[in-house]
Amino acid sequence: MSIHIGAKKDEIADTVLLPGDPLRAKWIAETYFDSPKLYNEVRGMLGYTGYYKGKRISVQGTGMGVPSSLIYFHELINDYNVKNLIRVGTAGSYQRDVKLRDTVIAMSASTTSGINNTRFINKDYSPTASFDLFQKAILYANKNDINIKAGNVLSSDQFYEDDPDAYKLWAKYGVLAVEMEAAGLYTIAAKYNVNALAILSISDSLVTGEVTSSSDRESSFKDMIEIALNIV
Repeated sequence: MSIHIGAKKDEIADTVLLPGDPLRAKWIAETYFDSPKLYNEVRGMLGYTGYYKGKRISVQGTGMGVPSSLIYFHELINDYNVKNLIRVGTAGSYQRDVKLRDTVIAMSASTTSGINNTRFINKDYSPTASFDLFQKAILYANKNDINIKAGNVLSSDQFYEDDPDAYKLWAKYGVLAVEMEAAGLYTIAAKYNVNALAILSISDSLVTGEVTSSSDRESSFKDMIEIALNIV
């Protein structure tokens, strides 16, 4: 048992899916897992372990943003020996050709967070995905005709920007979409030599102003979750 996760040592699988929303963790467990078992509800951050096609997998809510999610990433790795951490969440498109309901697989994660400034003073560190998981995700999506984009994303510390056009600088340099956790995940996974990947579903577009409905988001989530569950 760790400070923020109330599970026993053997109650969490080697592979964990990581949505920000704890209720999405509940939905994933109840929709995809055989015999899901609730192992955590500390602070309402739900976590479940179950089976998918005979494979033992867990899902753990992390909250929004790098500071919250890093607590869970750290404890899963260090207290529960998790080896594969796969973020499954939503993102806002920065590019016209990255459309609503597309799935984005993050090769790397730029960030406005100061998470690495104290580690790499006057230097830039580039958090990147684990190649093995990234390659498996691309191959699975292509084989199963799931529309994906792959590239750099932005992990932002702010959901509401003061300048509505701030995204355009990132877009100019090829950043595909914005979310809030991947840079923290990729950094801590590299530190502890475990596997990490962020798979994102586009829920809105800063380019067009479009926003998906709740039913649209549920259908696009299915592609994202299907990839995550079938690459480990």
